[in-house]
Amino acid sequence: MKILFYSMRADEVAPFNEWTKNHPDVQVDQTDKLFTEETAKLAAGYDGVVLFQQETYSDAAINILNDLGVKNLSFRNVGVDNINLELVESNGMKLTNVPVYSPNAIAEHASFLMGRLLRRVPEYDKKIARKDLRWAPEIGREIRNQTIGIIGTGHIGQVLIKIMQGYGAKVVCYDIFRNKELEEAGMYVDSLDELYKVSDIITLHVPAVKDNVHMINKDSIAKMKDGVIIINVSRGTLVNTDDLLAGLDNKKIGGAGLDVYEDEVGIFNETWEGKEFPDARLNDLMSRDNVIVTPHIAFYTDEAVHNMVTVSLDSNVKLIQGENPNTLVK
Repeated sequence: MKILFYSMRADEVAPFNEWTKNHPDVQVDQTDKLFTEETAKLAAGYDGVVLFQQETYSDAAINILNDLGVKNLSFRNVGVDNINLELVESNGMKLTNVPVYSPNAIAEHASFLMGRLLRRVPEYDKKIARKDLRWAPEIGREIRNQTIGIIGTGHIGQVLIKIMQGYGAKVVCYDIFRNKELEEAGMYVDSLDELYKVSDIITLHVPAVKDNVHMINKDSIAKMKDGVIIINVSRGTLVNTDDLLAGLDNKKIGGAGLDVYEDEVGIFNETWEGKEFPDARLNDLMSRDNVIVTPHIAFYTDEAVHNMVTVSLDSNVKLIQGENPNTLVK
């Protein structure tokens, strides 16, 4: 059994080595190269591949794998919006992902963004940098006095609900797939419009399927409370950036915490120190005192990376053995 592990990062080495040590009967080779049309040929002779990247998986690269007879693909992340699933299916391939690698990591990050914005930390950081240690006028707000609107009540949304309840905040939720326990607790509202109307903070925890693209736009923003805070730790395409900027300009939006950005590929996880920054809109967002941008790091904890490596390798082995693991993308 032979597996090729693409785009190896330094932080993945320890869990990778641990897994291979515990599975001496499986040959796993690794490369730090991304999976592209050029590097797909490296998979010749392998039974499966383990993949992770933000860039789109090209149809040509997928077809090369198919031509090589490599039918077993395992993502180390949850998102599958950057691969042609119809092509994967038509080629008779199977794909797994890691649907749950650490809901706590992402939910905690969302809560930190909320707290930093409510306590106006970016403004204090600038004051402290110039040795201005006065309190006023950056007075903060308490989480327990906020109504938190959570869109999406899957694993991450459910963890965040508990965190917010721990602070004493009022939580309202919306999801087209309702959780029975949350429904019995009366936490759902019947429409997004109702959630927009009552929420002081709105946080997104839904996938980037077609119906969700630009769900935060000028029309939805107009239905929100004045001064609303928007948190996005899910997918950048959920938010229309131009409409977000307009809402910040006219103060309809009081703040934003963004771990994702709709044009982040090729920008995040790179250094631009000493270089011309390539995105004017993102530069605008990063320059604002009431916006916090983090470069898609909500997931990035030692526990999450360990789970991403081990679950993806376990899933690939099961595919090669002819099994259908519970991580199979249907």
